[in-house]
Amino acid sequence: MRIPAPAFGPTPDSGSESDYGPPPRETARSITIEMVLLFAVTLGASGVRALIRLIDLQLKSAPLSSQQVTIVTPQAQASWTDLALQLVSIAVGLAWGGLGLYLLWRAGIKLSTHLGFDWRRPWRDLGRGVLLAAAIGIPGIAFYVIAYRLGLNVTVVPAALNDNWWTVPVLALAAFENAFLEEVLVVGYFLTRLRQLRVDPWLALLASALLRGSYHLYQGWGQAGGNVVMGLVFGYVWLRWRRLWPLVWAHTIMDIAAFVGYGFFAGWINGLLH
Repeated sequence: MRIPAPAFGPTPDSGSESDYGPPPRETARSITIEMVLLFAVTLGASGVRALIRLIDLQLKSAPLSSQQVTIVTPQAQASWTDLALQLVSIAVGLAWGGLGLYLLWRAGIKLSTHLGFDWRRPWRDLGRGVLLAAAIGIPGIAFYVIAYRLGLNVTVVPAALNDNWWTVPVLALAAFENAFLEEVLVVGYFLTRLRQLRVDPWLALLASALLRGSYHLYQGWGQAGGNVVMGLVFGYVWLRWRRLWPLVWAHTIMDIAAFVGYGFFAGWINGLLH
């Protein structure tokens, strides 16, 4: 028996009217629902998992500082399958950030003017990113060491990939993916949506910083607190500059330094910790 093809024309009871009307106008309720759904499948879910992982670490008999977490790990035994899975993970993170941009664009928000997400000032954005990375990253090392010695952090191994020809490029891509995802969603998207909901700017800034800290909880209370401070600085800078790229570049530089540099300075870092 042949199965009839689906009909895409007007249904018998619809006359000549189209079944599709104009998209509904955004309301405070629709924006809130969108935010909840977006973060329920992205960084909000990551924050919940990070909290559960931290609780699990603290339920163990060993002190927090004697335990270890690794951020970028092998995902397969064979080199080419590991490379493929690493690239898929990076693509998923980039897609999450892209989804945030798409939702803002669909809402009529001009990304170039409101978020500063364009290529009009590439070198100025990069220069600001380098300065911002130095301002946050260098004190961040001291903060991590102090928090570790106070027993508030686990030992964080940024990357433990096998030695392959693609290891450094993949780590650099992973750094950019982390930066793009976090800065687009936690700063550009989140603060824009909260502004549309008429949330007080300082309260919105605090909420953004706490969200950033939440999904770093698996690294310990100290790392989560340090990322809250970073979130406050990054959010404030974006509100002043209205340029998202400097934040993305700063975050990328810091993560590349951590992911790639750890292989060269692991001994020195362990000496600081112990």
